[in-house]
Amino acid sequence: MAALLLLERLTPLERAVFVLREVFGYGYPEIASAVGRPEAACRQLGVRARRHMDAGRPRFEADRREREELAERFFDAIREGDADGLRELLATDVHMVGDGGGKAPQWTKPVTGDEKVARVLAAVFPPLVRIGVVVEPHQVNGQPGAVFRDSDGRVLNTLSLDILDGRIQTIRSVINPDKLGHMGPVADAWQVIREAHRARLPALLDEFVPPT
Repeated sequence: MAALLLLERLTPLERAVFVLREVFGYGYPEIASAVGRPEAACRQLGVRARRHMDAGRPRFEADRREREELAERFFDAIREGDADGLRELLATDVHMVGDGGGKAPQWTKPVTGDEKVARVLAAVFPPLVRIGVVVEPHQVNGQPGAVFRDSDGRVLNTLSLDILDGRIQTIRSVINPDKLGHMGPVADAWQVIREAHRARLPALLDEFVPPT
């Protein structure tokens, strides 16, 4: 998901050249023929694409203990709906992205900026906690994160955090049931949201769109 997010920052031509060169190993003459551009231009596109990809990667990892402490504060804040506390932990240009795979609730689009991300998190997660959803701190894809389980212990979703310079840079949510099955029985995410709605917590639904 991190690589896909970085690729989205490239122009279509940069993305095509980067994938053909770095993923499939094509030579620049073949790439030039494929994209209909001179070979020299393709080389320049490749240089720019690599520069953009490198610029988007974290420069170094925070200390493990620091990351774990920051993640603990983050998950305490979302349980409590503490928007101010969340803003203190987020980078100003933080991104929050979700993967529902068209089979589960998902963010309407990537959410960007500390104010908006904090507001969404503070609105969405406390209602889930109040109907019995449990937040279990857990390493997710090598990053600090958590597994969310419904009141019956079934996996609802995961969150993982990219941390740099003492701030959360990216929050990634996976709620696609096809990607959660290896962790155990998977919850019906839509049913969980309906339960929250019946508890007169309509703000939860405002942040989601139905799968297409």
